[in-house]
Amino acid sequence: MSATVADGTDAPRSSQLLSRYAGSIFWLARQMERTENLARILDVTETFTRHARDEEGWLAVVRINADETRFCATHPAPTAQAVTHFYVLDRDNPTSIAATLAQARENARLLRPLISTEMWSQINIFHNRMRQLTAADIAPSHLSQLCADIKQACQTHTGITEGTFYRDAGWTFYMLGRHIERADQITRLVDIKYHMLLPSADAVGSALDVGQWHALLRAAAGYHAFRRNFPRDMTPAMVAGFLLLNHGFPRSLVHSVRLTQATLAQLRSSYRLRGADAALERLEDLSAVLTETSIDTLIARGLHEFLDWVQRELIGLHATIAARFWPAEG
Repeated sequence: MSATVADGTDAPRSSQLLSRYAGSIFWLARQMERTENLARILDVTETFTRHARDEEGWLAVVRINADETRFCATHPAPTAQAVTHFYVLDRDNPTSIAATLAQARENARLLRPLISTEMWSQINIFHNRMRQLTAADIAPSHLSQLCADIKQACQTHTGITEGTFYRDAGWTFYMLGRHIERADQITRLVDIKYHMLLPSADAVGSALDVGQWHALLRAAAGYHAFRRNFPRDMTPAMVAGFLLLNHGFPRSLVHSVRLTQATLAQLRSSYRLRGADAALERLEDLSAVLTETSIDTLIARGLHEFLDWVQRELIGLHATIAARFWPAEG
């Protein structure tokens, strides 16, 4: 592969993008999206477990990120204090907010020739604010406000990026990272409820069960959108179907996959990047299943197995994109 992601075509010079920049832009989007999602999960978990010593609820946060081995190596139990420290302050944990933002800031530094001054400044301020956090800032009485501040900072980044990032191939790779990350995160949220927090048969429909579905919708920033579609009722199938298959919800799996396809098609058509072809082929089966299958069918066949398959497909998609556009990672 050449020094650009133009795949050896005769694309206009202005549309060419260095391979290392493409990877950094893609990862910057994923890291900022991941930071906001983790803040949502921590906030909802703290709210839900506020009046109970619910270690199972906090363990679910660890499982969402597949961090059981790493977490258990340094913590005897998944208490609220241990999990929040692990995911907010612990720089040795690569999935923590502190570590993820440090990685995002480093990618932004590498991208200084491409991103706007406003983007760079906001990420720096955000990163420095997180570096100054102490154990007192993640105490139960402060955690909700901290998560709100993190979510707002991530949304500010999104707004600044939307308003100032030049619309070229770099922007397209940024959007590709965002859509793939959103698809991945929504499957993890739904899976953790269905597979690991599913109550016993006599608890289905109880206050605990309903509360968990409310928490799931809020973690996905989808509660109000869900209620616009379903003003009164709430069943597991309705919530799972909304988060996975609703075309109007911007964080749903089907919406994110559809936008991923459109973004890859744009890389191929607007910038003549033939490397997008292999990634588009990988998406065909997933797109077909999401278009043709109902939530009732997915549940009947095994929702956990389906979500596990989707996550593997997304991992494979990322690997395909990396191998074509920044092969040092792929």
